[in-house]
Amino acid sequence: MSLVKNCKEVAKSIFDITPFTMLDYPNHLACIVWFAGCNMRCSYCYNPHIVLGKGKKSEEELLEFLQKRAKHLEGVVLSGGECTLYKKLVDLCIKIKGLGFKIKLDTNGSNPNVLKQLIKQNLIDFVSLDFKAPKTLFKSITFSNFYDALIDSLQILQSNDISFEVRTTVHIDILNEHAINEISDILLENGYSGIYYLQKYLHVEQTLGKMQNPIKIFDKNLLSDKIKIEFRN
Repeated sequence: MSLVKNCKEVAKSIFDITPFTMLDYPNHLACIVWFAGCNMRCSYCYNPHIVLGKGKKSEEELLEFLQKRAKHLEGVVLSGGECTLYKKLVDLCIKIKGLGFKIKLDTNGSNPNVLKQLIKQNLIDFVSLDFKAPKTLFKSITFSNFYDALIDSLQILQSNDISFEVRTTVHIDILNEHAINEISDILLENGYSGIYYLQKYLHVEQTLGKMQNPIKIFDKNLLSDKIKIEFRN
Protein backbone atom coordinates (compact mmCIF):
# COMPACT_ATOMS: atom_id res chain seq x y z
CA MET A 1 0.00 0.00 0.00
CA SER A 2 2.89 2.36 0.74
CA LEU A 3 3.86 2.44 -2.92
CA VAL A 4 0.59 4.18 -3.73
CA LYS A 5 0.55 6.43 -0.71
CA ASN A 6 4.09 7.63 -1.43
CA CYS A 7 3.27 8.46 -5.04
CA LYS A 8 3.37 12.25 -5.38
CA GLU A 9 2.74 12.36 -9.12
CA VAL A 10 -0.19 14.66 -9.81
CA ALA A 11 0.21 15.41 -13.50
CA LYS A 12 -1.79 13.01 -15.63
CA SER A 13 0.42 11.56 -18.37
CA ILE A 14 -1.35 8.23 -18.81
CA PHE A 15 -3.98 8.30 -21.53
CA ASP A 16 -5.67 5.05 -20.60
CA ILE A 17 -5.24 1.52 -19.27
CA THR A 18 -6.29 -1.64 -21.10
CA PRO A 19 -7.06 -3.94 -18.16
CA PHE A 20 -6.30 -7.27 -19.82
CA THR A 21 -4.37 -8.62 -22.80
CA MET A 22 -3.11 -12.05 -23.81
CA LEU A 23 -1.46 -10.80 -27.02
CA ASP A 24 0.79 -7.86 -26.20
CA TYR A 25 3.22 -9.54 -23.78
CA PRO A 26 4.35 -12.95 -25.06
CA ASN A 27 3.37 -15.77 -22.68
CA HIS A 28 2.08 -13.43 -19.97
CA LEU A 29 -1.29 -12.10 -18.86
CA ALA A 30 -0.87 -8.36 -18.76
CA CYS A 31 -2.43 -4.92 -18.88
CA ILE A 32 -1.40 -2.10 -21.21
CA VAL A 33 -0.58 1.40 -20.01
CA TRP A 34 -0.97 3.93 -22.82
CA PHE A 35 1.11 7.10 -22.35
CA ALA A 36 -0.06 10.26 -24.07
CA GLY A 37 2.22 11.98 -26.56
CA CYS A 38 4.80 10.88 -29.10
CA ASN A 39 7.88 12.39 -30.75
CA MET A 40 7.08 10.82 -34.12
CA ARG A 41 4.20 11.43 -36.51
CA CYS A 42 3.85 8.25 -38.55
CA SER A 43 1.02 8.65 -41.05
CA TYR A 44 -0.29 5.12 -40.53
CA CYS A 45 -0.48 5.47 -36.74
CA TYR A 46 -3.87 4.27 -35.54
CA ASN A 47 -3.57 5.99 -32.15
CA PRO A 48 -3.82 9.70 -33.09
CA HIS A 49 -6.02 10.29 -30.03
CA ILE A 50 -3.14 9.07 -27.86
CA VAL A 51 -0.32 10.72 -29.82
CA LEU A 52 -2.04 14.10 -29.89
CA GLY A 53 -4.08 13.74 -26.71
CA LYS A 54 -3.45 14.53 -23.08
CA GLY A 55 -3.22 12.24 -20.09
CA LYS A 56 -6.38 11.24 -18.29
CA LYS A 57 -4.94 9.17 -15.46
CA SER A 58 -2.23 9.74 -12.86
CA GLU A 59 0.49 7.46 -11.53
CA GLU A 60 -1.53 7.05 -8.37
CA GLU A 61 -4.56 5.79 -10.30
CA LEU A 62 -2.37 3.32 -12.20
CA LEU A 63 -0.74 1.96 -9.05
CA GLU A 64 -4.09 1.59 -7.33
CA PHE A 65 -5.34 -0.36 -10.35
CA LEU A 66 -2.25 -2.60 -10.30
CA GLN A 67 -2.62 -3.34 -6.61
CA LYS A 68 -6.15 -4.58 -7.21
CA ARG A 69 -5.01 -6.77 -10.14
CA ALA A 70 -1.82 -8.13 -8.56
CA LYS A 71 -3.27 -11.64 -8.18
CA HIS A 72 -4.67 -11.73 -11.71
CA LEU A 73 -1.95 -10.22 -13.91
CA GLU A 74 1.70 -11.12 -14.45
CA GLY A 75 2.91 -8.20 -16.48
CA VAL A 76 2.52 -4.56 -17.41
CA VAL A 77 3.04 -3.30 -20.96
CA LEU A 78 4.21 0.30 -21.16
CA SER A 79 3.16 1.68 -24.52
CA GLY A 80 1.78 4.78 -26.20
CA GLY A 81 2.38 7.16 -27.84
CA GLU A 82 5.95 6.84 -26.69
CA CYS A 83 6.28 5.87 -23.05
CA THR A 84 9.96 6.83 -22.73
CA LEU A 85 8.96 10.49 -23.02
CA TYR A 86 7.50 10.24 -19.52
CA LYS A 87 10.10 11.98 -17.34
CA LYS A 88 9.45 9.81 -14.30
CA LEU A 89 9.39 6.49 -16.11
CA VAL A 90 12.31 5.03 -14.15
CA ASP A 91 10.68 5.84 -10.82
CA LEU A 92 7.36 4.47 -12.04
CA CYS A 93 9.01 1.21 -13.12
CA ILE A 94 10.56 0.88 -9.67
CA LYS A 95 7.07 1.14 -8.16
CA ILE A 96 5.57 -1.34 -10.63
CA LYS A 97 8.38 -3.79 -9.94
CA GLY A 98 7.77 -3.31 -6.23
CA LEU A 99 4.26 -4.66 -6.77
CA GLY A 100 5.68 -7.83 -8.29
CA PHE A 101 4.97 -7.30 -11.99
CA LYS A 102 7.14 -8.01 -15.03
CA ILE A 103 7.46 -5.05 -17.38
CA LYS A 104 7.42 -4.99 -21.18
CA LEU A 105 8.45 -1.79 -22.93
CA ASP A 106 7.08 -0.79 -26.34
CA THR A 107 9.34 1.89 -27.79
CA ASN A 108 10.29 3.61 -31.04
CA GLY A 109 13.92 3.67 -29.87
CA SER A 110 14.19 7.44 -29.74
CA ASN A 111 15.46 7.60 -26.15
CA PRO A 112 18.46 5.25 -25.84
CA ASN A 113 19.63 6.85 -22.59
CA VAL A 114 16.30 6.06 -20.91
CA LEU A 115 16.44 2.53 -22.29
CA LYS A 116 19.99 2.09 -20.99
CA GLN A 117 18.99 3.29 -17.54
CA LEU A 118 16.00 0.95 -17.35
CA ILE A 119 18.15 -2.01 -18.35
CA LYS A 120 20.97 -1.09 -15.99
CA GLN A 121 18.57 -1.05 -13.06
CA ASN A 122 16.90 -4.32 -14.12
CA LEU A 123 13.53 -2.58 -14.41
CA ILE A 124 12.32 -4.08 -17.69
CA ASP A 125 11.99 -7.71 -18.76
CA PHE A 126 11.10 -7.51 -22.45
CA VAL A 127 11.30 -4.85 -25.16
CA SER A 128 9.47 -4.47 -28.46
CA LEU A 129 11.52 -2.13 -30.64
CA ASP A 130 9.63 -0.48 -33.48
CA PHE A 131 11.98 -0.12 -36.44
CA LYS A 132 9.92 2.32 -38.45
CA ALA A 133 11.96 2.56 -41.65
CA PRO A 134 15.45 2.41 -43.15
CA LYS A 135 17.52 5.58 -42.98
CA THR A 136 16.58 6.63 -46.50
CA LEU A 137 12.88 6.75 -45.61
CA PHE A 138 12.98 7.39 -41.89
CA LYS A 139 12.31 11.13 -41.90
CA SER A 140 9.56 10.94 -44.56
CA ILE A 141 7.72 8.22 -42.62
CA THR A 142 8.23 9.35 -39.00
CA PHE A 143 8.63 13.12 -39.54
CA SER A 144 11.51 12.94 -37.07
CA ASN A 145 15.32 12.75 -36.94
CA PHE A 146 15.66 9.84 -34.53
CA TYR A 147 17.21 7.24 -36.83
CA ASP A 148 20.62 7.35 -35.15
CA ALA A 149 18.95 7.12 -31.74
CA LEU A 150 17.06 4.03 -32.95
CA ILE A 151 20.31 2.36 -33.98
CA ASP A 152 21.82 3.26 -30.59
CA SER A 153 18.81 1.61 -28.90
CA LEU A 154 19.21 -1.50 -31.05
CA GLN A 155 22.89 -1.74 -30.11
CA ILE A 156 22.08 -1.27 -26.41
CA LEU A 157 19.60 -4.14 -26.59
CA GLN A 158 22.09 -6.30 -28.45
CA SER A 159 24.84 -5.69 -25.89
CA ASN A 160 22.72 -6.46 -22.84
CA ASP A 161 21.16 -9.64 -21.54
CA ILE A 162 17.53 -8.74 -22.12
CA SER A 163 14.81 -10.36 -24.21
CA PHE A 164 13.62 -8.20 -27.10
CA GLU A 165 12.05 -8.27 -30.52
CA VAL A 166 12.16 -5.98 -33.53
CA ARG A 167 9.02 -5.19 -35.47
CA THR A 168 7.91 -2.99 -38.36
CA THR A 169 4.44 -1.92 -39.42
CA VAL A 170 4.12 -2.30 -43.19
CA HIS A 171 1.96 -0.07 -45.37
CA ILE A 172 3.13 -1.22 -48.80
CA ASP A 173 2.43 2.14 -50.45
CA ILE A 174 5.09 3.85 -48.31
CA LEU A 175 7.29 0.94 -47.18
CA ASN A 176 7.90 -1.71 -49.83
CA GLU A 177 9.75 -5.03 -49.93
CA HIS A 178 13.05 -3.33 -50.82
CA ALA A 179 12.79 -1.12 -47.73
CA ILE A 180 12.10 -4.16 -45.53
CA ASN A 181 15.19 -5.85 -46.97
CA GLU A 182 17.20 -2.73 -46.11
CA ILE A 183 16.04 -3.01 -42.51
CA SER A 184 16.84 -6.73 -42.49
CA ASP A 185 20.41 -5.96 -43.61
CA ILE A 186 20.77 -3.31 -40.90
CA LEU A 187 19.57 -5.76 -38.26
CA LEU A 188 22.05 -8.38 -39.45
CA GLU A 189 24.89 -5.84 -39.51
CA ASN A 190 24.13 -5.10 -35.86
CA GLY A 191 24.15 -8.76 -34.86
CA TYR A 192 20.41 -9.31 -34.50
CA SER A 193 19.59 -13.02 -34.71
CA GLY A 194 16.00 -13.01 -33.47
CA ILE A 195 12.75 -13.04 -35.40
CA TYR A 196 11.96 -9.90 -37.37
CA TYR A 197 8.22 -9.30 -37.11
CA LEU A 198 6.26 -7.55 -39.85
CA GLN A 199 2.89 -6.16 -38.85
CA LYS A 200 0.41 -5.61 -41.64
CA TYR A 201 -1.21 -2.19 -41.67
CA LEU A 202 -4.83 -2.59 -40.65
CA HIS A 203 -7.01 0.16 -42.02
CA VAL A 204 -9.02 2.24 -39.58
CA GLU A 205 -10.89 5.46 -40.23
CA GLN A 206 -8.82 7.60 -37.88
CA THR A 207 -5.09 7.38 -38.59
CA LEU A 208 -2.68 10.19 -37.91
CA GLY A 209 -2.11 10.88 -41.61
CA LYS A 210 -5.56 9.80 -42.79
CA MET A 211 -4.08 6.83 -44.63
CA GLN A 212 -6.14 4.78 -47.04
CA ASN A 213 -6.00 1.06 -47.69
CA PRO A 214 -2.84 0.10 -49.61
CA ILE A 215 -3.16 0.06 -53.37
CA LYS A 216 -0.13 -2.14 -53.99
CA ILE A 217 0.23 -5.78 -52.96
CA PHE A 218 3.08 -6.86 -50.71
CA ASP A 219 5.06 -9.70 -52.30
CA LYS A 220 6.59 -11.90 -49.58
CA ASN A 221 8.64 -13.71 -52.22
CA LEU A 222 10.80 -10.60 -52.65
CA LEU A 223 11.94 -10.62 -49.03
CA SER A 224 15.45 -11.58 -48.02
CA ASP A 225 15.98 -15.08 -46.65
CA LYS A 226 18.99 -13.99 -44.60
CA ILE A 227 16.86 -13.30 -41.54
CA LYS A 228 13.87 -15.07 -40.05
CA ILE A 229 10.73 -13.04 -40.75
CA GLU A 230 7.28 -13.68 -39.33
CA PHE A 231 4.05 -11.84 -40.07
CA ARG A 232 1.56 -10.54 -37.54
CA ASN A 233 -1.84 -9.00 -38.08
